[in-house]
Amino acid sequence: WGGLKEIKPLFKSFATDAIHVGSEPEQWNSRAVVPPISLSTTFKQHGPGKHAGFEYSRSGNPTRSCLERAVAALDGAQYCLALASGLAATLTITHLFKAGDGILCMNDVYGGTNRYFRKIAAEVGFDVSFADLTKLELLKAALKPNTKMVWIETPTNPTMKVVDIKGCADIVHEHNKDIIVVVDNTFMSAYFQRPLALGADICMHSATKYMNGHSDVVMGLISLNRDDIYERLKFLQNALGAVPSPFDCYMCNRGLKTLHVRMKQHFKNAMAVAQFLEADPRVDKVIFPGLPSHPQHELTKRQCTGCPGMITFYIKGKLEHASTFLSSLKLFALAESLGGYESLAEHPAIMTHASVSENERKELGISDTLIRLSVGLEDEEDIIADLDQALAAAVSISVDLNI
Repeated sequence: WGGLKEIKPLFKSFATDAIHVGSEPEQWNSRAVVPPISLSTTFKQHGPGKHAGFEYSRSGNPTRSCLERAVAALDGAQYCLALASGLAATLTITHLFKAGDGILCMNDVYGGTNRYFRKIAAEVGFDVSFADLTKLELLKAALKPNTKMVWIETPTNPTMKVVDIKGCADIVHEHNKDIIVVVDNTFMSAYFQRPLALGADICMHSATKYMNGHSDVVMGLISLNRDDIYERLKFLQNALGAVPSPFDCYMCNRGLKTLHVRMKQHFKNAMAVAQFLEADPRVDKVIFPGLPSHPQHELTKRQCTGCPGMITFYIKGKLEHASTFLSSLKLFALAESLGGYESLAEHPAIMTHASVSENERKELGISDTLIRLSVGLEDEEDIIADLDQALAAAVSISVDLNI
């Protein structure tokens, strides 16, 4: 890994853009360095239909505009739209299409995405199908004449599979240039991965996670370059109305200012944790794209500039060992979500992916001994010490572990 040096050069002026784009003091008469929170729901017009850029806060808000401009710069995009949640972003994107249109989704995705496509989109007439898009031949076979959108999540949640974004985009657009390729970039964030530069049409984030990074905002983000899709999504943002509050936009914009600093430390801590777990005899298997043992490690090095704090591992034993491990953690909080400054741990089969059917979970490898970690920004030694004592507690409940 080169001593935790980034795999490829970082995106130019990332930190500068995160701090300055969208926050220019010159846009305000007060010259405020920090963009103010504009809580007004409506804006006075010069004359009927003649406004100063804003008319009603659902259709546009100054604080939201600051955030959207900043995120567009970080994603290497021309446009960004902020939504009320990651799932609101998914919903809004899906409304680009109509009943009968085909949606092809990566088979291993966030449980809420799986639930939305299977139990809502499919119920209202979308032709939804799933495939393992890490295998490009399966992508080719799964494309249909009615396919309108291909939904990629990489790395996947929770089994950390890495999908070749450029490989997928090339195949899809060669099949039909009008199919929209969407990449859920939540795990990597704009700091480690730019799907638009790899051929995707839309980059989507649950900003609740790394982009905000402080576990205090629920939000979704959509970034893109195509004028035609942007105009349709802008209409849907207003027409569907799933928009974030000005306060949440202010908070997320504030979180962006330290994204580059946070992600470097997440990467460093996660690498140390992954190496510790991989060497531990109480652990069956560690899945972290930064490790050479990961099946798509070389792909990760090609398309990403590093790795976030997400690690999945299989603890030796059974459900009771996983449960004891999780309940014994002291520094890690047993909680859903991820990407905040604090370390979190969860049990996907029972928590985040409970809405995924048992058969699907088995097929995907989401077993009773699978544990997902979101490694935070605490001191590395304290993080590892907590994992070590929790593993010891799990082992102590049984001597039949063959270690």
